[in-house]
Amino acid sequence: MDDRTADFDFHLPETSIAQHPARPRESARLLDVPADPTAPFIDRRVSDLPGLLRAGDLLVANDTAVIPAQLHARRGEAKIGVTLDQHQADGTWSALIRNAKRLKLGDTLTFPGTDDTAEVATLDGQGGATLRFSAEGDAFDAFLQTAGALALPPYIARPQGPTAEDQSDYRTIFAEHRGAVAAPTAGLHFTLDLLRRIDEAGVGRETLTLHVGAGTFLPVRAETLSSHHMHAERGIITQETAHRINAVKERGGRIVAVGTTTLRLLESSVSEDGRVMPFDGDTSIFIHPGFKFRAVDMLMTNFHLPRSTLFMLVCAFAGTERMKAAYEHAVCDGYRFYSYGDACLLRRAEVS
Repeated sequence: MDDRTADFDFHLPETSIAQHPARPRESARLLDVPADPTAPFIDRRVSDLPGLLRAGDLLVANDTAVIPAQLHARRGEAKIGVTLDQHQADGTWSALIRNAKRLKLGDTLTFPGTDDTAEVATLDGQGGATLRFSAEGDAFDAFLQTAGALALPPYIARPQGPTAEDQSDYRTIFAEHRGAVAAPTAGLHFTLDLLRRIDEAGVGRETLTLHVGAGTFLPVRAETLSSHHMHAERGIITQETAHRINAVKERGGRIVAVGTTTLRLLESSVSEDGRVMPFDGDTSIFIHPGFKFRAVDMLMTNFHLPRSTLFMLVCAFAGTERMKAAYEHAVCDGYRFYSYGDACLLRRAEVS
């Protein structure tokens, strides 16, 4: 019988959704979830992480950098909201459109304050479109800096738009390759001092790139998991990174994924025998209970929303009943949820 989306619902008070990050970043709370399903949860801080890892482990983080993907456009007098999603191989951008019913194929969008335009190349009838911008390359980056804003999750209340603090708060220390619409938020907890102490603990570090798309904000509307369509996201694992990950696995070290985006790309690239392969392409992998993990041993991730694909992922990784109990503990104990919230440290369950 197919799993129902409703099976992954839970009570989350609105007050549990963080509106600002912890300061300093590593002072955020960390719920330690032992592998033993009978063991109690342990309330810690992210700053405790180096002591929870072992020499020879490998911490793998996502080095994508967020672009200002929220745009305000016009078609004539009509106001059109645009959230960029993914850069396509032909140079176009897929996007989510507000007021999409006002558009038709071939329309030209203008952007107040700039001379740049975008042509509507496709419309999917469900609020999605493909846009071809007049600017490319460095000129397009300059256009975004002028016309764009951070596409903060709708759960972070910013009636006047993102603040100056959000510009730095919503950027991870790993950020290097521009292209994400949303930040890989588990990485927001890390600072130079925390990375130094992880290095001193003998834990290795690697990065990969998964450009998180606007689809990460979309709720699961299908009644069953098999009916849900995941949006594709672009990922890159270099040959050198794959080689170093496999060398750690061969030595018996644990692969510790920083965030669900890192885990999704690693599990997208892994072979049947557990070797991580180089990767350069799109992934639309949907991880839910019953999935067989081959690449990742531990996962550090923020707390996710009810009925979300990310809550389904952590249930697959650490066990559904275990994660429901962990989330109940988190809600009752005042942990803060979502992008600016606290984190948990999970071990892969033998049977999820």
